Amino acid sequence: MDASQGVLLSSSLVGPANGSASWPELLGSRHWDGLLDPLDLTLRRLILLCGDLCQVTYDSFNSDSHSKYCGSCRYSRPTLFARTTFPAAADVAPAAYLYATSQASFPGGIMVFSLSREAWSKESNWIGYVSVSTDAAAAATGSASSTSRGAAPSGSSSSDERSPFSKHSARDQLLAAVRELVARYKGESLSVVCTGHSLGASLATLSAFDIAVNGVSRVGGADIPVTAIVFGSPQIGNPEFKKRFEELPNLRALHVRNKPDLIPLYPSGLLGYANVGDLLAVDSKKSPYVKDNTTNVGDYHNLQGILHTVAGWNGKDGEFKLQVHRGLALVNKSSAFLKEDNLVPESWWVERNKGMVIGETCTLAHVAH
Repeated sequence: MDASQGVLLSSSLVGPANGSASWPELLGSRHWDGLLDPLDLTLRRLILLCGDLCQVTYDSFNSDSHSKYCGSCRYSRPTLFARTTFPAAADVAPAAYLYATSQASFPGGIMVFSLSREAWSKESNWIGYVSVSTDAAAAATGSASSTSRGAAPSGSSSSDERSPFSKHSARDQLLAAVRELVARYKGESLSVVCTGHSLGASLATLSAFDIAVNGVSRVGGADIPVTAIVFGSPQIGNPEFKKRFEELPNLRALHVRNKPDLIPLYPSGLLGYANVGDLLAVDSKKSPYVKDNTTNVGDYHNLQGILHTVAGWNGKDGEFKLQVHRGLALVNKSSAFLKEDNLVPESWWVERNKGMVIGETCTLAHVAH
């Protein structure tokens, strides 16, 4: 699974900038000039916040085909951030869920479905959420957000009248939600941030472009900033797309890439693909906490491994040292990347009892939360 999301964030969510950079500069108004090396502390916090928002989609998606709720979100909107231990849960509240359908039928396809005859849906998957900053967090600038699970980009433009969840495509749901939130907060200073990991990073970049080019981010004739902050993104467009992307004055993209990660190298430039946006290159091999020569190349692409590297990154010539408080155990949330002497079990994030409970008849059943 890959995670992606779009968020309309407030500067209050990442703490004071201490005079190092303004909020527009953190969103790339100057293409992060002077903020990447050394990595600005407030920008580092913003990047980690975006990564944690991505992680919510990984931690809440039900991929168990034995459950009749397979393909849905495990948690209700009011409990989503609390159940996934999102660190800024007090500052952001989910406002709506997004659903997608896909007409693709091939082994190992992007969508997952339940084996149950009583499945919650035979056509749709939950792919994310729309959220908004709480009044307290948005007091300074205003904030709202939307999030989509990047494992289903092929269904993002498909609709299915048979499904009560996907009568409109995920793209239409997303744009409608952003329009509604922008209209609601039009009297405040707004900024849209789209974020994602892996395939979801590609979707987040395309979503940011879609929001900007179609005027969804326009308030009273003025464009608000739209920024994609993405992790481990494959290449997504040709030079013409890159040119069009860079022509939009309110659109920016920052790609956080782990140097040993191979995924961002594909599809190859030999096939006509071009890199979009600015690059923050980090190298997890500099961390003394992770395995020096892991045999699992996926470790270099793992989201939590990338976020750990961002937390301690001090430039290619600097010593790796954590600059923010971030638990080491997060690295092994869905991997075995940490060295054994850290005493953290591998892939430790699992739903309690795999979502099974004992009912009144003493039988086991999956439950929705």
